[in-house]
Amino acid sequence: MPDFAVRFMLDELAAGSLPGGENPDRSLFDAYSNAVVDVVERVGPAVVRVDVAADRKNRSRGGSGSGFVISPDGLVITNSHVVQSAKNVRLGLTDGATVDAKVIGDDPHTDLALLHIAQSIALPYVRLGDSRNMRRGQIAIAIGNPLGFESTVTAGIISALGRTLRAQSGRMIDDVIQTDASLNPGNSGGPLVASSGEVIGVNTAVIMGAQGICFAVASNTASYVVSEMIRHGRVRRGYIGVGAQTVPIPKRWGPIAGLRQSHAVIVASVETSSPAAKAGIRIGDVIVAIDGTTITGVDDLLRSLHAGRIDKDTEIGIVSRGERRTVSLVPAERV
Repeated sequence: MPDFAVRFMLDELAAGSLPGGENPDRSLFDAYSNAVVDVVERVGPAVVRVDVAADRKNRSRGGSGSGFVISPDGLVITNSHVVQSAKNVRLGLTDGATVDAKVIGDDPHTDLALLHIAQSIALPYVRLGDSRNMRRGQIAIAIGNPLGFESTVTAGIISALGRTLRAQSGRMIDDVIQTDASLNPGNSGGPLVASSGEVIGVNTAVIMGAQGICFAVASNTASYVVSEMIRHGRVRRGYIGVGAQTVPIPKRWGPIAGLRQSHAVIVASVETSSPAAKAGIRIGDVIVAIDGTTITGVDDLLRSLHAGRIDKDTEIGIVSRGERRTVSLVPAERV
């Protein structure tokens, strides 16, 4: 039998159109399709288009992205880089209507922003799920407005968990989800959804030139950021008043100071009257631990200075002139 005839027969058998060719995988494909359709019907109405007007004063070019409603009183999550430091934005709803929204919190360090719809209207909303329950290989569905094409749906899987991604502010965003669900400019700020219908991430970035490598800020990070914004209008972070950089630790320090890490943080500057200055930390000191947790770089130091350390006694392990010692200080709140 000619090769093309064999291929034709196999294709027809796979499609279940020939006798005895019932496809056992068809039910699986149907289940997958039904799961995606169900999620889109439940979550899609809560996804909005976020339009930002150009602002010459703040050098904002304007543009649009995506967002999603998370509460019946009109709270909306999007990306910080979508709002571009704007105070007010315009939202496009799935029914074609547009509404005004105020930016009530903007955190470039996690690339998240929180909006509130000004009008008192009933809106569908979605729930943030627990991203800790996610596993590699699970279905991931992205909904948004890529390149101006509204209410676009793409689907894939969770490719990896626990990634780190550098925000535009320079800080590292922890616990980032990697997915192969296609994202494009305009998807930013939209939801990444599990097959359960819960939002597990906020779509934030793609790697230009790569195929199928896209990222979302985990929903647990978003939940924390939203709660801080609602309570304080910002995300609180600790401050000790040092300028620092990551440096390799000289091998001779290991036996002397009992260090096992290969890198730490050297203090390049100390602000006057800061918590670090009051504790006696000096330029050239090397920070190796905070409350017993190893510090291997500036990113570790910044992560350690979270809101829970503000106004709390904190032990800083340092190496000064080759000798290890511990100093105590109280981190203030970064203004």
